[in-house]
Amino acid sequence: MKKELIQSIREKEIQLAKLKEHIEKSSVCSDLYNKVVLEKAILKKELENSQKNKIIENIKNLIPRKKTLICDYFKK
Repeated sequence: MKKELIQSIREKEIQLAKLKEHIEKSSVCSDLYNKVVLEKAILKKELENSQKNKIIENIKNLIPRKKTLICDYFKK
């Protein structure tokens, strides 16, 4: 899964490099370039999410955080 995502990101980078030359020549190329940029961003986010440790993230969500009250700002 991880290798497939990395390979897909590389393919998108190659597509972007090829499309970059033709962005100003036609609106179709510009739209396609924007679409590929979005697809690449989605793939990067999926890769980032796959690398996170799900167990640690769940534990962090369970631990209560100390809440700051407005009166805490006025204490000396």
